[in-house]
Amino acid sequence: MSKIEIKNLTFGYDTQETLLFDQANLNFDTQWKLGLIGRNGRGKTTLLKLLQDQLAYTGQILHQLDFLYFPQPIKDKKQLTFYVLQEISDFEQWEIERELNLLQVDPEILWRDFETLSGGEQTKVLLALLFIDDHFFPLIDEPTNHLDIVGRKHVAEYLKKKRQGFIVVSHDRSFVDEVVDHVLSIEKSQLELYQGNFSIYEEQKKIKDEFERAQNEKLKKEVSRLKKTAAEKAEWSRSKEQDKYGKASEKGSGAIYDTGFIGARAARTMKRAKTIEHRMDAQLSEKENLLKDIEYIDPLTMNYQPGHYKRLLTVENLSLSYQDQRLFQRLSFELNQGQRIALTGPNGSGKSSIIRFLLDQFEGDHQGQLLKPKSLKISYVRQNYEDNHGTLLDFSEQQGLNHQEFLNNLHKLGMERDVFHNRIEQMSMGQRKKVELAKSLAQPAELYIWDEPLNYLDVFNQEQLEKLILSVKPAMLLVEHDQAFLEKTATQVITLKK
Repeated sequence: MSKIEIKNLTFGYDTQETLLFDQANLNFDTQWKLGLIGRNGRGKTTLLKLLQDQLAYTGQILHQLDFLYFPQPIKDKKQLTFYVLQEISDFEQWEIERELNLLQVDPEILWRDFETLSGGEQTKVLLALLFIDDHFFPLIDEPTNHLDIVGRKHVAEYLKKKRQGFIVVSHDRSFVDEVVDHVLSIEKSQLELYQGNFSIYEEQKKIKDEFERAQNEKLKKEVSRLKKTAAEKAEWSRSKEQDKYGKASEKGSGAIYDTGFIGARAARTMKRAKTIEHRMDAQLSEKENLLKDIEYIDPLTMNYQPGHYKRLLTVENLSLSYQDQRLFQRLSFELNQGQRIALTGPNGSGKSSIIRFLLDQFEGDHQGQLLKPKSLKISYVRQNYEDNHGTLLDFSEQQGLNHQEFLNNLHKLGMERDVFHNRIEQMSMGQRKKVELAKSLAQPAELYIWDEPLNYLDVFNQEQLEKLILSVKPAMLLVEHDQAFLEKTATQVITLKK
């Protein structure tokens, strides 16, 4: 067993005013299975880069094992998968086949071109490579993005059985809950360690936050009282100062006063007033320093505008196919106001194809019938949104959005205001996803169609979306692999069968 120790880690990007990490400290065993949690932009991927010594920082990061990052960069995707993997790491064929079997993947996949593999298959072969050699400590960044529900279960079982420790970043709370035994949370430039899985972390964090909120309210009242008292003492001090000069003025007018006594008494009074004032200031400063900077998650808004149609979609005996290859068994369903239907099924079963068909964008063959109002206003969150570009102002004008509402939701989703000046194509994938989502929330719509909305979003964003959907109760069609999210938000689940 070895340790990884972080001492007084300080780091910030030149483009940001605040530090991501400020004298942060951490000590953990390499056998621990750590779930790395934190708001987007708080520094999860940056911390993984710092561990790999890819960024300059102050402080120390001490470790005996070398780090291995997932997903590994691929030089040539046109090669056979076996040779793609050998360019990344040295291994024997039996070793990679052993790991693939544990992941419930047919080892024959090694002899297919890497570029022909599905996103889930690519994820699994790259994960298998992480655990061949136990002289590395794996850093696993968002492994669930391209995995369907079954694939996530396979990977979760695989990671649970590993004796080797790792750090994993994932937006899927159920997945993290199942595979980790410790949670590492990035909270306001500091690293906080919690023992247990994600559910235990949430419970402990809730108790901690509630206690700190209560302490904050108590401290705020105390600060307010001290400020009032300090102001009163300052006013009293000033009045005594004025009395002193007033008495001296009366002496000059010929009045009979013991000026020595008056001067000494005024000096003592002034000294006592200043002492009280300084003590008040010190107490005030001490109390204000105790105030906790608690993470507040602001509620999102949605421009849902239900029309007079009760039934929004009717799909009867739908069949979609490419080159005579049918994607799924015939499908029928109805979607009414207030309903939230989730489409589930393995990768390649046709979920996104159904969405494209509903939006008149499907390029294959179809049979069956679709009925929907001609004037139905639909807001769509796409899986691929790389064509979003330009400034946020230009983008909102092109999309016909209320710019202030658009920016407000972006900020509530955790995008820092200094990022507002960046062009969309220069933003991180998480920030670009928030642009796509905030666009949808600002669009006036009767029906929301969201295709994997949770990719690249943190767990705080997921909670925001859950609360928003349960509060507004919009009509929705969802494609998402996060079971916890669907259990809370969907009113009906339709599972596609190949």
